[in-house]
Amino acid sequence: MGTAGPPLRSAPTRAPREVPLAQQVRAVVAKAVKEPVSIETVTVPDPGPGEVVVAVRACGVCHTDLHYREGAISDRFPFLLGHEAAGVVDAVGEGVDDLGVGDFVVLAWRAPCGTCRSCRRGRPWYCFDSANARQPMTLGDGTPLSAALGIGAFADKTLVAAGQAVKVDPRARPEAAGLIGCGVMAGFGAAVNTGGVGWGDTVAVLGCGGVGDAAIAASALAGARTVIAVDVDERKLEWARRFGATHTVNATGRDVVEAVRELTGGHGADVVIEAVGRPDTYRQAFLARDHAGVVVQVGVPTPEMTVELPMIELFGRGGALKSSWYGDCLPTRDFPVLIDLYLQGRLDLDGFVSETIALDAVEEAFARMQRGEVLRSVVVL
Repeated sequence: MGTAGPPLRSAPTRAPREVPLAQQVRAVVAKAVKEPVSIETVTVPDPGPGEVVVAVRACGVCHTDLHYREGAISDRFPFLLGHEAAGVVDAVGEGVDDLGVGDFVVLAWRAPCGTCRSCRRGRPWYCFDSANARQPMTLGDGTPLSAALGIGAFADKTLVAAGQAVKVDPRARPEAAGLIGCGVMAGFGAAVNTGGVGWGDTVAVLGCGGVGDAAIAASALAGARTVIAVDVDERKLEWARRFGATHTVNATGRDVVEAVRELTGGHGADVVIEAVGRPDTYRQAFLARDHAGVVVQVGVPTPEMTVELPMIELFGRGGALKSSWYGDCLPTRDFPVLIDLYLQGRLDLDGFVSETIALDAVEEAFARMQRGEVLRSVVVL
């Protein structure tokens, strides 16, 4: 029999919550495949049980939003875009006791259910039944919207499941804080959670956009002695140096595998992170790792892509080939940690913000992103 714990205390009495009526807000909507996005008036319903309305303060422009607009993820148009966001809780629904109006939150597109087979096995970062708001947001004529990654945050306000709103330190700038909701967490977690980068490791990161640079920053923080950044754009390689890369390789002029081996004593890297999502860069990552090393794929491929690898190399090199889903993160655990690192000056989230823009400038931001001119454009509301 265990010893008795402290006496139980009754929950404090809460004042009745005042829930506003359904609200009309501005939002960025993709109405049809490959068509430019538009600003529409969207209805955000009252929060139901287990839901919250969040007043969005900032939302990053992520490649995933462009994939939605291009029809590469789903054909359930129209889409309410935006998912990499921070904001303030505006209203809470019945049964929500761990969030209150005014709380500063970062939105997560994974909210573990706690009951699926993965959660029951103690792996909530793989949750197969992640929570989303049950009610749809709609256009003015009642047409339901598909919210990007269950969030839809290119809007003045959005409705999400309470578990998707992760409370963090309100001292963080919304423009920076929102980025951990997707790209920064994906890259950071790919290195630390999936790849297990640790003290004295050698790391190579292929692709130095926002996700790749987050993996570089995480590897440097974790104590990697060598962090090699690989890209075809010299501007991106310069960004990578700012985030902690010790060496850079321009893949337009060098054999990537040979370069990584040369920089790691001829062996290859302990952890190679593929942050592009292409068969050729995945093959490079596979061949650039040391024996018993780890390849982590966090770059998102398109459905038709395939990769061919020699089976003798698969067997002979050992180690592991891993895919990283959202940096294998647990938002309630990891988001506050990254915000603390930012506030301590150890993680340069501000460095990821290339520009701040208005809600009606998302389409132009997509174009700059495709040209590789920015790490992140961030909509500020």
